[in-house]
Amino acid sequence: MAGLVYSGKAFRDLMNSNYYPLANMKKSVAKLKASDYIDLPTLEYGQYHLILNPPSKWPQGSAKYWHKEKGRARVDLSTQPNTVPLSKDEPGVIPLTRCDLLDACVRKCFNSEPPIPMKTKIITHAASDAYAHRHEIRLEWEYKNGEDKAPTLLYLTMVCPHRS
Repeated sequence: MAGLVYSGKAFRDLMNSNYYPLANMKKSVAKLKASDYIDLPTLEYGQYHLILNPPSKWPQGSAKYWHKEKGRARVDLSTQPNTVPLSKDEPGVIPLTRCDLLDACVRKCFNSEPPIPMKTKIITHAASDAYAHRHEIRLEWEYKNGEDKAPTLLYLTMVCPHRS
């Protein structure tokens, strides 16, 4: 049940309203800075979702599953080596694991000045995918005029395992 809720439009729209456009991302950064429960310089993927959206706003009661589901994703991604640089403007920063890369991208978005908006989505592997049993992340930075300067938007896709 939880996976279907997280890949649905209601969940995606709720989450993305925190990160896009830039004005919304700035409000989210201010809210996180004011929170006693988070530290932006050490932010990890999944920590900020329940701070930015109270559980009562999550579709179909999905907030109660969030810590378990994001924990599974983090454990799985932590076992996957990474060879991809953080971004074009930081080509020498190559986090060790895919989970480390995900965290670094999220930190970059929330800690940059101005912050970098994100568009996120959660999808599920097809049964025929090569690694259908594993989590995957797809991270794509958008740059102004294709330049190698600081990115202007992050497309973050979490791909969940196929469950039959």
